[in-house]
Amino acid sequence: MARTSEQAASDFFPAVANGEAEATKLNQSALEFMLGAQKILYEEMVFFGAELMERTRTETHLLSELVTKMAGAHSVKDVKTMYQECGQHQLDFIRRDTERLFRHGERMLAATSNLIGGRTSN
Repeated sequence: MARTSEQAASDFFPAVANGEAEATKLNQSALEFMLGAQKILYEEMVFFGAELMERTRTETHLLSELVTKMAGAHSVKDVKTMYQECGQHQLDFIRRDTERLFRHGERMLAATSNLIGGRTSN
């Protein structure tokens, strides 16, 4: 039996509606991905600026501490003690800085995998 043009049209329009719904869904996903990527990039720039300022402040503090202790050193033993203390402070700073950057890297990996996986991050 031959199909009428009305039957063919009724079969065609649901497919078009489904296609439009799928296209809308894909566009929404793409928009969410782009906004998420922008958010991550912005957060990275803010983090970098804050880290740079914190590192500069800490390095300046350590340098002024070194200069102060050098000015107060009156013997070779004092200089040796001063270098040991300042070296230990520098190592502690590097350890804390590395731990902070490691934790940040973990957060960034989680945020990126959430973005790629389609889950929104808070």
